[in-house]
Amino acid sequence: MPSALGFPCLGLQTNTVLIHPGSLALANSPLFAEKIIQHLEGEGLKNVVFTNCVRDENIKQIIPMVRGLVESSYRYHRGESLEYCAMVIGIPNVGKSSLINALRRQHLRKGKATRVGGEPGITRAVMSRIQVCERPLMFLLDTPGVLAPRIESVEMGLKLALCGTVLDHLVGEETLADYLLYTLNRHQLFGYVQHYGLDGACDDIASVLKQVAVRLGKTQKVKVLTGTGDVNVIQPNYPAAARDFLRTFRSGLLGPVMLDRDVLQRPPLADP
Repeated sequence: MPSALGFPCLGLQTNTVLIHPGSLALANSPLFAEKIIQHLEGEGLKNVVFTNCVRDENIKQIIPMVRGLVESSYRYHRGESLEYCAMVIGIPNVGKSSLINALRRQHLRKGKATRVGGEPGITRAVMSRIQVCERPLMFLLDTPGVLAPRIESVEMGLKLALCGTVLDHLVGEETLADYLLYTLNRHQLFGYVQHYGLDGACDDIASVLKQVAVRLGKTQKVKVLTGTGDVNVIQPNYPAAARDFLRTFRSGLLGPVMLDRDVLQRPPLADP
């Protein structure tokens, strides 16, 4: 998925393992990965593993890391249980259920245990324990996505919405498409021009969506009242074009995109 510094986490008793989904923005840019690690470590967060739950990349690193963190905790030695149980937490639609299913594929050779989907709200309640490994015996709890009660800025909210953490219609498909176009042009990422066969880069979202709608045949009949009566006019379907623009971006068809590039390029805050 496009990166907005969102990640599912494994919540342990005294430690947290952050699992950032390996995205197209990171696939060809080790520099981004290094900057993300530095950014998170600056906030006191460690044990970061970059994964891809579609191709199961680095999935086998997780269980040994979790086991080591648990066993290094003094609380672990207070009981005699030989099993491990952790909770997967994170913002909506970031890949928590996909992570659990990937772990089961790698360690148990079993299929899906939790539903997944390309929109938020698939997991609606804390589920029962799901076994993800036999040796060591480990269980995970899948949880609904959670967001901070207050998002620090409108732009951060738009980034999260672009990543699918809220339903598109709550923000507006055309509003999201406008911000996406602004972001792509700002970072000189013009993959959308080639993908849709446009004449060139453009800052006007209405013009871009009109061309997208015409090329994809997404039009609609609209009644226009004139002095001689109602007339049916064929117009571009802007909402449908905006939805296709967003879907294409989220599928990675527009190339690698790092939405938090500006955040990672900021100099680290000085210690007080």
